[in-house]
Amino acid sequence: MTAAQILTALRAEANPANVAGMARYGISTEGTLGVPVHVIRALAKQAGRDHSLALELWDSGVHEARILATIVADPKIVTRRQMDSWARDFDSWDICDQACLNLFRYSPHAWDIAVKWSDARREFVRRAGFAIMAGLAVKAKLAPDERFVALLPLIAAASTDERNMVKKAVNWALRSIGKKNGALRVHAIAAARDIARIDSRAARWIASDALRELTSHKL
Repeated sequence: MTAAQILTALRAEANPANVAGMARYGISTEGTLGVPVHVIRALAKQAGRDHSLALELWDSGVHEARILATIVADPKIVTRRQMDSWARDFDSWDICDQACLNLFRYSPHAWDIAVKWSDARREFVRRAGFAIMAGLAVKAKLAPDERFVALLPLIAAASTDERNMVKKAVNWALRSIGKKNGALRVHAIAAARDIARIDSRAARWIASDALRELTSHKL
């Protein structure tokens, strides 16, 4: 499929009522068509892996086309420059998270980019850094524990960021690392307890929520 064909198919599925509903969940309405995710994924499956197509779709500025771009892009050839460029375009938590979970966490640059973005000024770029960390905790199965332990000071450093989209991602990263295995659970609990002692409302929320899950008998 070509970019033009995909954009035509997406526009045919446009639903203004869905756009209004998405706005209530904090999703940007700029360039948004209100196309359900299952439709986007079905089109992506038809398109297959195609990095050039992904670049065209991203440049369209259409919200759903950008989500589709994150699915068909090739993580093996995505560059740091492209990752930085796309991250600067993030205007909503869903496109941020889709890019991180569908594409960025599989890139050879994932670890370095996560560290770099963990101190970014832009809200969604910083969120992306921690979303990648959370994604790596699930998918980087062969990574040694030490790589994840090294991320915990970055999580602590960002725990005072009061911006909602950042603090939720910081919490997400901390919980995901702690759920990876028993040894990392111990490290994550210790980190959460240190974060709880920081004089910050955001830090206290991150710590209490993480500890609630990581110390649960169910876990």
